[in-house]
Amino acid sequence: MNRSNGNSRREFVKQSSLLAGGLIAAPLFSGANYFSGSDDVIKIALIGCGGRGTGAAVQALLSKQNVKLVAMADAFRDRLDKCYQSITANDASESGSVKNKIDVPEERKFVGFDAYLKAIPLADVVILTTSPGFRPIHFEECVKQGKHVFMEKPVATDPAGIQKVLAAAVEARRKKLNVVVGLQRHYQNSYRELYKRKNMIGDITSAQAWWNNDGVWVRKREPNQTEMEYQMRNWYYFVWLCGDHILEQHIHNIDVINWFKGGYPVRAQGMGGREVRKGKDFGEIFDHHYVEFQYADGSILNSQCRHIPGTMSKVDELIVGTKGKIFCGEGVIRDNKGKALYQYDMTKENNPYQTEHDELFAAVAKGEYKFDDTENGAKSAMTSILGRMATYSGQVIEWDKAINSGINLQPSAYDWNALPQSLPDADGNYAAAVPGKTLYV
Repeated sequence: MNRSNGNSRREFVKQSSLLAGGLIAAPLFSGANYFSGSDDVIKIALIGCGGRGTGAAVQALLSKQNVKLVAMADAFRDRLDKCYQSITANDASESGSVKNKIDVPEERKFVGFDAYLKAIPLADVVILTTSPGFRPIHFEECVKQGKHVFMEKPVATDPAGIQKVLAAAVEARRKKLNVVVGLQRHYQNSYRELYKRKNMIGDITSAQAWWNNDGVWVRKREPNQTEMEYQMRNWYYFVWLCGDHILEQHIHNIDVINWFKGGYPVRAQGMGGREVRKGKDFGEIFDHHYVEFQYADGSILNSQCRHIPGTMSKVDELIVGTKGKIFCGEGVIRDNKGKALYQYDMTKENNPYQTEHDELFAAVAKGEYKFDDTENGAKSAMTSILGRMATYSGQVIEWDKAINSGINLQPSAYDWNALPQSLPDADGNYAAAVPGKTLYV
């Protein structure tokens, strides 16, 4: 799979694209067809030009490979322009300038709901960093066209989107496309070292995970915005776009527990609500969730996330085993009496956001098929969705029923004049879930 035969990396990418179009049969993807060498440029397209997209693009350009940003796409022109200005001004980074790695003339700046369709064909690697609700259709198109992908978490906001991503994952695997998902703790030195030593605590019996802090930005409605534009501008507060903060942020901590457990919960129950997020600016999401996830072996993850100013802040994970505990944020493993069994040297911690790009682009440059993050990214997203369904309804939600429910929160059309499923009342307020009344499966 990783052998080199002297052909250029461009030929490798060409083979991938031909296969994506059905012009080359799958058996050609043997080890001999993964070419290495850095004699050609890895072309990058950025889909989603907000803050995370800007950061991801810079990190991709700071990788040590011969890369170039050649296309950008976003629903909003002002966001694309701001991103472009920020990236081109990034010449004072401690890792070096990226100016000479940017080649995005006006004709390769695409705006609108279909912008991704125009940008993806121009690239070898596509960065997907729009609001999460769009991730399934964007990823599906990347796989269809045979592109390697970096996509931010979460990869979907509803069960129907999860199924779309899982189906595309099968095809990406068949085409040997590298896919990295931005659950960056998998690329963080301390977590990798703790994972190697997880057997030191014996069998995992329970875990705790936290994402508690003040919350994030709010964008007020502007004059003359359509409902679609307003919700996309203020996307964090609408479930079809964000998935609620239990998915958009707390997925990081939940994913760590899934990773160390080596599996995903079979059911969940919990509680949550809107204590301070009241009023028309806060859409429909909760400001706190507490979920009890149960795994097949009976072990429990107690998960909490909260966005309430002035309360305790904590973003961390604790994993409890028969012989000890892993304190993830401290990088330490202790036995049941508190004695340190292992301590990671935190002075050697890396920047995992940079590492995930460094490793992805190194694999592409060498012609290696090395990264297959999609299934875990989708199932950890589904874990968070399961928790959201439990807190919104106040019921016990079974994994199998939830993931196969077909629930689709997306609008019937992606158009500025189309209406999302969630609409405001006469006073501009949105209906939020009510535990005990809201039903799912």
